[in-house]
Amino acid sequence: MSLVPNHATVVIKTTSIEGLKSVFKNNSLLTQFSGKTPIGHLNNKLEFLSHLKPSDDLLIAFGHDQKDSLQISVITKYHKDLFNFASTPNYSVETITLKNGSLTKTTIEKEIIYSIVKDSIVFASNDRTLTEAAFNKKDPNPLLKELYQTTSNGESLSIFMNTKEKSFQPEFFFDQQLNKAQLTNYFLLDADLSQDQLRFDGITIAKDSAKSLINIFKNTFPQENRLPKICPPDSDGFLSFTFHSFKAFHESLSKFRKQDSIVSESLFESVSEAGVIYKNDQQAVVLNSIDAANMNTFFGTQNSIDTYRDISIYTFDKPEFFSDLFSPLITYKKATKFINIEEFFVFSDDLELLKEVIASYQNNATLSTSHAFEDLMDDLSDESSLLAYANSNHLKQILNSNLDTANTINPDGFNASAIQFVYETDFAHVHAILQKNKKKSTSNTVYEDISVTLDADVLTHPQFVNNHTNNQMEVAVQDITNNLYLISKDGKVQWKKQLDSKILGRIEQIDIHKNGRLQLAFATQHRVYVLDRDGKDVGSFPLKFRDQITQPLSVFDYDKNRDYRLMVTQGASVLLYNKQGKIVRGFNFKKAENTINTQPQHFRIGRKDYIVFVQGNELEILSRVGKTRVNVKNNISFSDSGIYLYDNKFTTTTAKGDLVQIDENGKMSSSNLSLGEKHSIAATSKTLVTLSENILHIKTNKVELDFGDYTPPKIFYVNDKIYVSVTDLQAKKVYLFDSLGKPIDNFPVYGNSTIDLDNIDKGKNPEFVTKGDQNGIIIYQIN
Repeated sequence: MSLVPNHATVVIKTTSIEGLKSVFKNNSLLTQFSGKTPIGHLNNKLEFLSHLKPSDDLLIAFGHDQKDSLQISVITKYHKDLFNFASTPNYSVETITLKNGSLTKTTIEKEIIYSIVKDSIVFASNDRTLTEAAFNKKDPNPLLKELYQTTSNGESLSIFMNTKEKSFQPEFFFDQQLNKAQLTNYFLLDADLSQDQLRFDGITIAKDSAKSLINIFKNTFPQENRLPKICPPDSDGFLSFTFHSFKAFHESLSKFRKQDSIVSESLFESVSEAGVIYKNDQQAVVLNSIDAANMNTFFGTQNSIDTYRDISIYTFDKPEFFSDLFSPLITYKKATKFINIEEFFVFSDDLELLKEVIASYQNNATLSTSHAFEDLMDDLSDESSLLAYANSNHLKQILNSNLDTANTINPDGFNASAIQFVYETDFAHVHAILQKNKKKSTSNTVYEDISVTLDADVLTHPQFVNNHTNNQMEVAVQDITNNLYLISKDGKVQWKKQLDSKILGRIEQIDIHKNGRLQLAFATQHRVYVLDRDGKDVGSFPLKFRDQITQPLSVFDYDKNRDYRLMVTQGASVLLYNKQGKIVRGFNFKKAENTINTQPQHFRIGRKDYIVFVQGNELEILSRVGKTRVNVKNNISFSDSGIYLYDNKFTTTTAKGDLVQIDENGKMSSSNLSLGEKHSIAATSKTLVTLSENILHIKTNKVELDFGDYTPPKIFYVNDKIYVSVTDLQAKKVYLFDSLGKPIDNFPVYGNSTIDLDNIDKGKNPEFVTKGDQNGIIIYQIN
């Protein structure tokens, strides 16, 4: 952190470059920024980040030199594989000798990056002078270091902003006069970015007490923001500020404005909140008083000009009063009329707006009761010093006021956003949320919850895996460049890891250390991987093999005590490893007579364990130590349906479509199910499902599907209910049925692969994941 240039205006800390790229790709709001100038120009300068593979936190610092040229610095721990230019056609690397070492000059396309390594830290920048001086810097900014300690280790992105510098003054509010005031000096925000929500939580500090607006809340305590209870539900936005002592607040505000008070403090001592409602081109000023009767001595002497729903509307002869009293927070100068509803006084020049305020309040249909606002406030404090709210139209104007470009950001769908400041002693908590408000789903519906675009086409079937940190589930999927992704249920890419080849079969989860922390275990063509929660290799893994692995990794936990056995299949041979990656001695089966054609599986019947697989025309049924436990004398022309334990018998089908079952004594029975040669099956202990051409049988229930190209059926048991799925790859339709063969309401839906179905968020309803477009996945929710 000490290497961050002192003049940096923005510093980003990230734990995952891939996650950061993914959210900018998949969030409909953020993706619009990438093409905007000067942000598009900035993207070009940051393109080299895609060639970095950091093993630790990465800091990205932005600042300007004396000629106002943009300086970008990158700081992280150095390791030998940090820079990866293997896939870059146009790059060059040059070593420049310095007095006390050397500098590396890397040219990628037209961008030049200078880097230097010292004490296992790499500093890289587009500015050579900055790079050469990086490790000669004197004392770092002490406040920056102090703020850095408050960042959350659990967040993938943290942002430090120095708004004291004149070159960086972001606009947070709708009122441009308010934006011109210096709000504060420094921000430190942890960011949680997903497809439907951008959330920021942190603190802000202003050391120049009288020069920063945030310090007007010093010596006062935040109160409940009640303004939404009087705000019409279709308002574009509002600004609310609170205080427990008007006297203390007004003294600080007058000091900030460098002018004397214009009002008697005793008159306003009952006021605990003030603010502005914005609707279309109109505004209304709101005061919240705990003693409305006393306030009426000041406001109630005006003339009544109208009555609406038994509420009097009065004239007000001081239209600039609130601008004079509260600027720059309130700059409205047309307060010519007002109403009093219980503890609220509302002032405006627009008669219709005042009538809307009355109607919405009396109908109990204010902004505070809307679903969008209620959802927003679930993540915010009820009490704050300063709270600004915006709908999508209001947000659009605020966002675009920060861009010096003719192109406009369109935040359609982000219909509820807010920024909140909660003042403490000498600093303020900051919370900001921009979010889409999903419509409340009705029963018997299926809707697309999340879609995620990968960096390349999807290679494997997406599947759910457990997240032991929150008892929810995430998605694991691999793309055609052999990168494995872990994606949260909210669509965030947690990490991306390069593998040597395609994953065989499903990913298993194990608990190597018996502490509740789960790892991912799987095989590729020449590796067996065990990855931890962060995608890092565990222990001696990956195991490397010269000969090709030909079946998915089999994981056995015989006694459910987490003493795992990992079985690796190579042609006709099997190898058995323990969870430390060591060969298990005493497993006697080494090689079959023929190629092993199915993934070895473990079944338990009573107290006996069985390891079962097909080799050639024979079914091998072994004990734990690899000895033949059941001798099957029959030769069988197996289909490729796999082996199941159904009705306590080892069950499969022949190539001709006959159902074959073998009991514990090796006795075989066969039955004709009238299956065609092109068929597939799935089974649990009591449920058998078959698919032949377009005929699906679930137990004894027949379902006739449209003709198509179907994936093998899959059986799921979720929330005490059996589901059976097939996907028509030709029509790109996912079908789902119950155990009686009845279709689930609103199916089929769009999908391009077999699905995985589970209850991923521990709610009432299950979800499923499937491949969408060639490079995307979709998570649906079933209601």
